[in-house]
Amino acid sequence: MGTSLLTDEELSTALEDLPDWTHTGNSIARTVEAPSFLAGIELVRRVASAAEAANHHPDIDIRWRRVTFTLSTHSAGGLTQLDVALAHEIDRLAQQS
Repeated sequence: MGTSLLTDEELSTALEDLPDWTHTGNSIARTVEAPSFLAGIELVRRVASAAEAANHHPDIDIRWRRVTFTLSTHSAGGLTQLDVALAHEIDRLAQQS
């Protein structure tokens, strides 16, 4: 997977398949409301494992049952296919919680 920046058109197309994600500046973000605090922590653990395997790590904010994931490829200065792929994986993992 490349780390070249997505064009506006590529990003718009990618976000059509990621309806829970919001684009702001150089990042995309999604907040998941878990059924319990421990379920939210377990989601973070599963996302952390996927992120480590992809060598691409989100910013994570935990507030009780609400977990916000923010993605950006800092080395590229914006959004790349790495962010889109991890967003899809986070969506898949969030469905399991």
